[in-house]
Amino acid sequence: MKIAFVGKGGSGKTTLSALFIRHLAASGAPVVAVDADINQHLGAALGLDEEVAVGLPAMGARLPLIKDYLRGSNQRIASAATMIKTTPPGEGSRLLRVGENNPVYDACARPVELDGGDARLMVTGPFTEADLGVSCYHSKTGAVELCLNHLVDGRSEYVVVDMTAGSDSFASGMFTRFDMTFLVAEPTRKGVSVYRQYKDYARDFDVALKVVGNKVQGQDDIDFLRAEVGDDLLVTVGHSDWVRAMEKGRPPRFEHLEDANRRSLSALQAAADATYELRDWERYTRQMVHFHLKNANSWGNERTGADLAAQIDPGFVLGEGLVATA
Repeated sequence: MKIAFVGKGGSGKTTLSALFIRHLAASGAPVVAVDADINQHLGAALGLDEEVAVGLPAMGARLPLIKDYLRGSNQRIASAATMIKTTPPGEGSRLLRVGENNPVYDACARPVELDGGDARLMVTGPFTEADLGVSCYHSKTGAVELCLNHLVDGRSEYVVVDMTAGSDSFASGMFTRFDMTFLVAEPTRKGVSVYRQYKDYARDFDVALKVVGNKVQGQDDIDFLRAEVGDDLLVTVGHSDWVRAMEKGRPPRFEHLEDANRRSLSALQAAADATYELRDWERYTRQMVHFHLKNANSWGNERTGADLAAQIDPGFVLGEGLVATA
């Protein structure tokens, strides 16, 4: 399952992403974790030392390698240089699997040992001084979108992406790449404003959206969130001594997380798992093509000097039955 965590800055989405990743890993499930936020904090939230987290290989810096590998022998793509973030797979493309070993994971993913399990961690890389005035952060998250477009994930396999804050996720088609999107909202007017934006943008694309109420202190907060988001409110999370200790760099063993918060994480997993039966690979592929054509006409054709619409394989549908190209 492909799962996104979104929300306004400071809502606690990175903390909840990390808790959910720990929860999945503790169950023994294969997990790929991706930090796609402009503020790269997921590694630290998973317990890495700051120096180690900063030194993780950036996907954005390895984009040529990613493109070259995913292109494979696809004859519709003239060269890796003509691939953009929305380029869809076709006959001859190489596909990614969650649990496999491949050159993309070798270059971009690093194992993170978590008590009770482990996960592969990938990061887009930070926004640097060299980027100022010459590029936007979506040039880095494009590597994530390209990988998601070529990813075939199955039941009980998880890719968890900590997305960039606010409604910036809609600057590309990446928001349609997920089976479930968890929007983390505080019980404040500002906290639910991003929910309204996301709900409006996502309505036309059948995006499965559930709200996680965070920093909830009592029934009044729960009532406020319920009144604002209705049945989209899935669970609420309150104060956690475990999280406070983690943020101080001294996390107890994950098995000691408070029972109420463990139940909330189980509810998140159950909600994500329930979307598996609703998968529509044809719609997923159709949305991929929609955003590729949109980007091609907007800037891609001009930038690459190629007709990117020709990259679309009309007979290709991404799905679990496909055999990856060697």
